[in-house]
Amino acid sequence: MGATIKHIDIKGVQIPVIFEEQKALPILNLQLVFQNSGYIQDKNKSGLVSLSSKLLNEGTKELGATKFAEKLEKNAISLTTSNGFETFVIELSNLKEQSQKGIELLTALLKSPNYSQNTLDKLKTMQTGSLKRKENDFDYVSNNQLKSILFKGTALENPASGTVKSISKIELKNIKNFINQTVCLENLIIVAGGDYELAEFEKLIKPFLETLNVGKKVNFEKIDLISKKEEKVLIKDTQQAYIYFGSSFNIDSKDEENYKAKVASFILGGSGFGSRLMEEIRVKRGLAYSAYGSISINKSHSYFNGYLQTKNESSDEAKKLVSELLEDFVKNGVTQDELSAAKNFLTGSEPLRSETLSQRLNRAFTLYYRGLEPDYSTKELEKIQNLKLEDLNNYIKSHDEINNLTFSIVRK
Repeated sequence: MGATIKHIDIKGVQIPVIFEEQKALPILNLQLVFQNSGYIQDKNKSGLVSLSSKLLNEGTKELGATKFAEKLEKNAISLTTSNGFETFVIELSNLKEQSQKGIELLTALLKSPNYSQNTLDKLKTMQTGSLKRKENDFDYVSNNQLKSILFKGTALENPASGTVKSISKIELKNIKNFINQTVCLENLIIVAGGDYELAEFEKLIKPFLETLNVGKKVNFEKIDLISKKEEKVLIKDTQQAYIYFGSSFNIDSKDEENYKAKVASFILGGSGFGSRLMEEIRVKRGLAYSAYGSISINKSHSYFNGYLQTKNESSDEAKKLVSELLEDFVKNGVTQDELSAAKNFLTGSEPLRSETLSQRLNRAFTLYYRGLEPDYSTKELEKIQNLKLEDLNNYIKSHDEINNLTFSIVRK
């Protein structure tokens, strides 16, 4: 049985509920997903959303982090908050017999988060320490440098965790305002599953939902990327060169031809050994331990990105080779053997991507969030199986914007 989608009316707001009943284990898994509320909402306070999610992991103001954690542990309840670029997520999981207790602790947490200056100071100290340690993580540095060039002037320009400078400027009132505006019914999508019938789950969750404010829906923001052929080199005392690269790939998350992008991405750089990038850069020339590239498709933005590490003295050769491989990929496309291998892997590994309840719920949410039909994955597999070489290569040729590569290089 797959996930079903229904709406619950709370205070006049229709809340989408993505739900799957699973009797195999007596558990409840609940995710409160607040859309358009990830670090896309940082604005001029980079790291704000990251700090806000961390604060909600610090228990209630009355109990504090330690005593609240003890209550969770005593009842084998997991309650965590996290965020991505587009979403802010609160997740509760527990045995079915502890569901009421879990909901009570969730309600208490959102009613009275641990808004104290001591808590914020602790979190800022930890975040600052983490950021300073990452100054010598050159993969992190190079990747952030790439995004600062590719997405200049957008919410993706800044790192999710913020910077030492931006974190120092965030105040308690900023976090309060963000959480108050974000955690509301208008932004909410519920993703849940476990040993419950839908009606039973609704009875459990409704009293909690009644405690949330209606709020105001956060407007969706689309990020348009137009890449250029450029590079930025940062000189550091490194043992090797860290090369990150990216470019535009102009598609929409609900485009019906995205299955072609999935196949193209797999062949170009997403399949590990056997992919174009790995074969040409590592296997044939020995320029890198690994070389990877993929087409990233999100609701707010889509682009091509990849990375490799090589010897400092080989960085120019590796960068040139990446550009040549992309140009050849667009001009000449893929071979029948490559297409056949991609079809076999993508269709053959499909059962592994929907084995667990969590995987199935995440997929159901992603499809709903992107505006796709619940059976899209099944149809996508059929389209991949029936994909003809000429059609795929014509599709690849139509996306020559991928050649406008921006490089971020950290080297000695």
